[in-house]
This record gives sequence, C-alpha cells and structure tokens, in this order.
Amino acid sequence: MDLRDIRKDYQHSAIHGEEFPLEPVNWFREWLNNAMESGEPEPTAMVLSTVSAEWRPSARVVLLKSVDEHGFVFFTNYLSRKGIQLSSNRAAALTFFWPLTERQVRIEGIVGKVDAEESDTYFYSRPLESRINAIISPQSSPIASRSLLEEERENLLFNNDSENIARPAHWGGYRLKPDRMEFWQGRPGRLHDRIQYSLEGNVWTVGRLAP
Repeated sequence: MDLRDIRKDYQHSAIHGEEFPLEPVNWFREWLNNAMESGEPEPTAMVLSTVSAEWRPSARVVLLKSVDEHGFVFFTNYLSRKGIQLSSNRAAALTFFWPLTERQVRIEGIVGKVDAEESDTYFYSRPLESRINAIISPQSSPIASRSLLEEERENLLFNNDSENIARPAHWGGYRLKPDRMEFWQGRPGRLHDRIQYSLEGNVWTVGRLAP
C-alpha cells in the first residue's frame, strides 16, 4: 500500500463564525465531554512533549487526570525522562486528538509540581497494583529483566496490605498552566478550522488561523 493514498475527508463538524468562547479551558472541557460521549476509546490520552537541557525534544502519551482554570494535571515518576527534562526546562506541550469527532487540541505552557496533598489524594485512589508498580519501577532506567520487577511486585503485593503502601517521594503530579491553546476541527478538502488563544497578561486573545 502506498502511504500517499491514505487520507480521510473530514465531515463531522465545523467551527462557524468569528466569535469564540472567552475561556479556552471551558471550551476544552466541552470538547472533552463530546469526545467521551462519542465513545472515544481513550479520551483523556494526550501527547506530552518536553525538551531536554540539550534542547532535544521528546514525546509520549500520558493520561489527563484533572483540568480546571489552573491547568492540566497528570501524574508520573519525577525521576523519569520526562521528569528530568521538566526539572531543567519547564516549558511543555500537550496534544489531544479525537478521531471520532475529528478534533485536535494543542496546548502550550509552563509545568510545575502539584502539592503533596493533591499527589497523595490521587495516589491513594489508584488500584493497589498501580500503587505498587509506581514504587518498584525505576521509570525510564535500564533494567536487567522484566522478571525482576514482577518478583518485586509479588513480594510487595503479598507481604503488605494496602494501608502500608505509601506514595514514594519520587512520584507525584504535575500541572501545566496554559498560555497558548489551539482548537482544530477537521473540514472537507483539508480546509480545516483552527482557532488559537494566546494569554497576554491575564487576558486571553483569540483569532482564527489559516489551516
């Protein structure tokens, strides 16, 4: 198959007019709800893009765990590759793509750690095995074999009750505070709708971009 022949003509919806919502985060939440109602298999999955101290970009899929006027929250190992990159360069980007609604949202901003209480609240809401895996995995680091991780997991799983599984200091949440957001709606013939918000001081400015 020739990859050049693979294409889809987007027909699902449109962004009409030149007047848009004042607050992009509220609009994002509407689109996220639409994605969930449409049956997207992973509506909260987002590509997190970071940049190292050597200016090398890196991207991976993580899960959005909360969003409000303060920003977009996800959780991970602070000593992972993304955690190390965020410690030296706090600028990052998020990308959501929902094929069933033919929409994409791109978000740029500055990332900071959430407070310990918020990390604790989420950590203790997770299934026991997920909490154990967060403890035993030296995320992004080389390991000798998978079996060693599985053995350590089994030891913790059967020798501890859930109340003794404490959140490790190297695991917790980050919040990306957005300063640029772009809403993309697929349209026929690749004449897509693109609406961009930029934060100037405490005020969002908004306008349409060429596709």
